[in-house]
Amino acid sequence: MRKILVLLSMSVVWCAVSAQNTFVLSGKITDEKNKELPGAAIVVSPGEKGVVSDARGNYRIDGITEGKYQVRVSFIGYREFTDSVQVSSNTTFNCKLKFVPLNLQEVVVTDNYAETRKKEETLNVEVVNDDFLRQNAGGSLMKSLERLPGVSTIDIGSGHSKPVIRGLGFNRVVVVENGVKHEGQQWGADHGLEIDQYSVDNVEVIKGPASLMFGSDAVGGVIDIKQYHLPAEHSINGMVNLVGKTNNNLLGTSVEVAGRKDWFFARLQATVLDYGDYKVPADSVDIYSYRVPLYKNHLRNTAGYERNWHLSFGIVKPRFQSRFFASNISSKSGFFANAHGLEPRNVDTELHDKSKRDILYPFQQVDHFKLVNKSWWKMGKATFNADLGFQRNFRQEKSNYTSHGYMPPVFPDTMSFAADLEREFDKYVYSGTLKASLEQNTQTTYTAGVSSEYQENRIDGRGFIIPAFQQFTLGGFLVAKHSFSEKSLLQFGLRFDYGTIKTEAYYDWFSSPTENGNAYLQRAQDLDRSFSNVSWSAGYSYSPEHWLLKVNVGKSFRMPIAKELAANGVNYHHFSYEVGNPDLSAEVSYQLDGGVEYHSQKLTVGITPFLNYFPNYIYLNPTSEHDRLYGNGNQVYIYQQSEVFRLGGELHAHYQLLKSLQIGVIGEYVYSEQLSGEKKGFTLPFSPPASAIINLKYRKEKFLFFQHAYTSVDYRLTAAQNNIVPPEETTDAYQTVNLGMGGEVKIRQQNLKLSLQVQNLFNTRYFSHTSYYRLINLPESGRNFILNVSIPFSGEIK
Repeated sequence: MRKILVLLSMSVVWCAVSAQNTFVLSGKITDEKNKELPGAAIVVSPGEKGVVSDARGNYRIDGITEGKYQVRVSFIGYREFTDSVQVSSNTTFNCKLKFVPLNLQEVVVTDNYAETRKKEETLNVEVVNDDFLRQNAGGSLMKSLERLPGVSTIDIGSGHSKPVIRGLGFNRVVVVENGVKHEGQQWGADHGLEIDQYSVDNVEVIKGPASLMFGSDAVGGVIDIKQYHLPAEHSINGMVNLVGKTNNNLLGTSVEVAGRKDWFFARLQATVLDYGDYKVPADSVDIYSYRVPLYKNHLRNTAGYERNWHLSFGIVKPRFQSRFFASNISSKSGFFANAHGLEPRNVDTELHDKSKRDILYPFQQVDHFKLVNKSWWKMGKATFNADLGFQRNFRQEKSNYTSHGYMPPVFPDTMSFAADLEREFDKYVYSGTLKASLEQNTQTTYTAGVSSEYQENRIDGRGFIIPAFQQFTLGGFLVAKHSFSEKSLLQFGLRFDYGTIKTEAYYDWFSSPTENGNAYLQRAQDLDRSFSNVSWSAGYSYSPEHWLLKVNVGKSFRMPIAKELAANGVNYHHFSYEVGNPDLSAEVSYQLDGGVEYHSQKLTVGITPFLNYFPNYIYLNPTSEHDRLYGNGNQVYIYQQSEVFRLGGELHAHYQLLKSLQIGVIGEYVYSEQLSGEKKGFTLPFSPPASAIINLKYRKEKFLFFQHAYTSVDYRLTAAQNNIVPPEETTDAYQTVNLGMGGEVKIRQQNLKLSLQVQNLFNTRYFSHTSYYRLINLPESGRNFILNVSIPFSGEIK
């Protein structure tokens, strides 16, 4: 705790404020017909200084120092507007908001802010807001993002999933929350991400190598989660979210309240979710050679719950801002009882089938605590940023004690861990990033920074797969952006990274027979590896009136993780025995990205292709060997490296048929091939098949008693995946239909936002090739009705 307090104190001291001249930013907010808009919210960033327009649409913000700012204007029923403004004296900034009968980019979800971000970034970026997440709520945040082109998930039951960007997942995709890289046990296919989807304001998905700004692991892309909204001065507001789902009988609520008085603000949120076993459109599943019957289509022991809390507070000044975020994500969920290291015939089906909401053995329990400080300090044309974080991820996997291999038939009572503790991981992470940006002039900006992270992961329990380890990384980077005009941007960056990883020796807690008698076998050795790498990126973006053209080429890398270097144990989730390779080199990726988009009043069309080459891709290769010591002859898998070539891209097109009716299509395709090694000619594991969504959306400003009403139909077509790597199985093509509808309704003086989804409308039985349960022929969830009710409230602090 002392380390945390020192880090946070340093952040506040480092961002001390110095006096500068200040100016006034003022103007008028109207609509396209010059009608004055009273009550519009105007927020200036950085600084998050905000006001509300008066009865005549006028506003005034005092205390603005010289520099470049982003002005965000929003008003209910109108498209949010975001633009940049240069302040060097008292400045007038007027804004005309556009009425929104229909959002042309609704399928991909974009607004003025998203359009601005796309122009500022030479990589391909998708931006979604909380409205999109609410209207497309899945079992988790990552499942909600799956509707974006190029984004898919590896699903683990109904409440856990991992992001996949253009066919790359696990530690090749970085998840960032409030400026700090999220670190849990994401190396495991059964380990979801500890993120509360109800605490998210905005998500940016960067597709392509992003090691330049985010360091190791950002080979495939970045999921950047942000909480940037602040309450207006002298105000209090909040939201009550209610959610229900029929497939797994989920009931939940999330309550948020935030307030601000002058320069100080605070926000508090709590989320509670409870769900039962989820249903599939099948009455039995195959667990390899055994047919397992399902009682009333339910997967036994997939129930669970979440208990989350979030607290943020901070200081908001014209030249200085410091925000603190504290959160704890706590969850408990069962593993499908027939597919977790247990002989399927030995499962007590009568016990499990008594209730659909109890959580029995085997199960996992996870607590993720996170403390983050984001601070910035503006001095003239220079801006300094500091992002400091501490995380603790504590995970336990528990099951009834079962003797495997030479384990004793009866668990000894002299052990330091409980008999039911299968595995325990206790991870501590300290991280920090310091950045300085200098606006040389209105056209050129330089950003330099340094980032570092220290991880310590401890293990416990009767099972072993990875050793305890310590990992340290340090990187420095420089990025230059030059705007030839408002429509033309050139970007170049260079980064150097150094990292070390040390694993600890591990011996079995039970003895096994050897040539020299019984002995405690050594499963892992002390290992000390270091890695270094130079990453670079160069890109160009050009955005004439109706076009957006961009190209980017870059090199990124990824350090091997502890599992890849030193694993040596049974993976009870995959029925495999995994062995690490201590001689692995750092994974390197070269990628060329392109993008072409045309947009007019009625039509938007875009394509984003990519080419990707790995000289040394790390993968888990099945061998002909079988384990005879620790299980029932599980097949042995060893980590190896090979050359890999990948290509693919995404397509989106949207056309406004009528004033309130839009049709759209989004599609994605990824091809990969191993060019060397034992699997030469094969693809990569978890390669998503080609897919497309045809969307029809109708939106009306007023329908019956609904305001901003909408109805949406998604027809998803997914191709067969016959290009596989053993032991994967081919997956048939499928089609599903999803419905969505909603709007706002006013009851007395209270507004309510309603959204209803019907996922898998026709209860189609299909298999997802990237599903965690694909190997046991477990179909995806059946029909699911999802209802979200959001109740906003606000008031004034006198």
